[in-house]
Parts: sequence; structure tokens; C-alpha cells
Amino acid sequence: MNCLIVDDEPIAQNILKEFISKVDYLHLVDCCSNANEAFNVVQQNEIDLVFLDINMPGIDGMAFAKIIPKEIHVIFTTAYREYAIEGFNLEATDYLLKPIPFDRFLKSVAKVQESLNKGRNSTSAEKPEFLFVRQDRKMEKIEFSDILFVESYADYIKIHLKDRVLVVRESISNFENKLPVSQFIRFHRSFIGNMSAIDSYTHEFLEIAGNALTISRSYKEEVLKRLQQFE
Repeated sequence: MNCLIVDDEPIAQNILKEFISKVDYLHLVDCCSNANEAFNVVQQNEIDLVFLDINMPGIDGMAFAKIIPKEIHVIFTTAYREYAIEGFNLEATDYLLKPIPFDRFLKSVAKVQESLNKGRNSTSAEKPEFLFVRQDRKMEKIEFSDILFVESYADYIKIHLKDRVLVVRESISNFENKLPVSQFIRFHRSFIGNMSAIDSYTHEFLEIAGNALTISRSYKEEVLKRLQQFE
């Protein structure tokens, strides 16, 4: 989880830095003393979470929270209790009062982690389980689960399905980018296999639907690593 600290107090910055360093899943991208610096960081980096002070010179924390992308989680860190209602009205994940206890900090970042995980799982669940390929002047739907393996063939690829073989004018690398990484594995510059279709394997071959397909040297280490996790 990529984090950004925005606070004009060096002591507060150092405390948050120390807390972040103790949590394995937190990565501090930058530490800024004002909103102008922080806005540049947000524009140039993928930030998941901002620890945001309220009373700062120039643009205050409340104003800054309104202009950053909505998908960035905000945890206000301030000495002023009176801004809490306004902070939660801005849909901040949490509102921490200084001095911040470490256990309270942990509880707060755990909320963000849970929210991000839910979002990723939701996005993953919404991804289609099929794609369309061009066949005879029309686009034909194929289910990922029906693909056994894909074979490179000159300027074309052969998509070996459970019931037929489709020939498509496309590079194997381009087609690989359309397939779900968790379900398919590239094991040769000319072959991609469906993990669930592999019947057996050695250090040299994968057997898919009666076909003994060579594992090339350059892919062997990664292929065996992925397959051995199911042993």
C-alpha cells in the first residue's frame, strides 16, 4: 500500500514514518510539508493512502482532501477534534487525534487494507471469463475455460479448444496479454497453456490433451515454480 505523509510538523512526520516502517504492507512514497508538494506527488505516483494534517500553511488539509482522486484513502492526523465531523463528511477512512497511539494507527490502516482488498476482489470478479476472436468476417466468442493451449504459427496463432481449433491472425504475445495471468502460463515462445488443462508434466514437457509440449529453458524456472505450488 503506497502511502504519503502530508504534515508541516517534523515531529509528527517522524512519528508517522516510524509507524509506517513497522507495518510490512505499508510503503512510504514521500513526506511533504504542504499541500502543493503533495499534489505533485499524487500526480506522479500511484498513492493508495494519505496521512493528512489539517492546519497547514497555504492549502489546508480539508481543501486538499477535496481535490485529490476519490479512490485515494485519507486518514486525517490532527490535534484538533472540532474538524472530525467535516472530515468524515469528506468520506475520510479515519480521523486520528495527536498524539496518535500505535495501536490506533494499526486499526486505522487495517481499515484501508480491508477496503482495498474488497475493491480488488470486486474488480476481479467483474472481469469477463471470455473474449472474442475474428473468424470468417465475424467475431466469435470463446470461453477461457475452453482453451487448452495456444500455439504460435508464423503470423497466426492456433487456439486449441476442447472441441475445435481456431486459426487467428495475431501474435502470441498480444494474445497472451488478453488472458488471465492466474489461469494461463507461457512455457515456450510458441506456447501458452491453460493451467487447468495440464494432465501431467516433467522438467521438459507439459502434457495437454495428449500433446507433449516442450518447456523451453528460458521459461522453465518460472513454470516449475508455479506448477510445484500445487504438489
